[in-house]
Amino acid sequence: MRPREFDLDDIVDAAMQVFWQRGYSATSIQDLVEGTSLGRSSIYNAFGSKHELYEHSLRRYQELKARKIAVLFEPGSVKERVRQLLMDVVDEELGDEKGLGCMTANAALELASHDEAIAVIVSQNYNYLEMVLYGVFCHAQENGEIASNKNARALARFVLSTIQGLRVLSKGCLGQNRRQLLLDVVDVTIDAL
Repeated sequence: MRPREFDLDDIVDAAMQVFWQRGYSATSIQDLVEGTSLGRSSIYNAFGSKHELYEHSLRRYQELKARKIAVLFEPGSVKERVRQLLMDVVDEELGDEKGLGCMTANAALELASHDEAIAVIVSQNYNYLEMVLYGVFCHAQENGEIASNKNARALARFVLSTIQGLRVLSKGCLGQNRRQLLLDVVDVTIDAL
């Protein structure tokens, strides 16, 4: 057997770009051949199937995006940090000229309702963000930044839903007031904390 002449991480990154642009269902093996510069047999030998390559790609996307939540651990008030997280989402969406959106949200909408493996990956990602937000909000309650009578778990889920809502709303509202619409959502979310 010949040794591999390619880096698996590079192939996953290239495949991630193809899946992110086209979605799982619209991506053909030929699209992946062209996007990764690998032959069909090399793709199947390395990953087993298109679906397994998609799973690897989705996890890779989530690894890259997980760095974005580092803002929650920086100095400053919890409201400032959550606002920054939400503004990063707004800026990312407004700067997304290709209209790719969030690959995790795309996977949730396209596949999670009928594909258990993808539902697990999406759920793990959402659960991780919820857990981080919950920890941040509990700490903020201990410091008196957030009222102790508010449900920290519900607030975490609210902010998680707001992030996904911003992404979907941004895709559906392409008018001139798009930025203001998203900023209004951010402002109301911060006021709710």
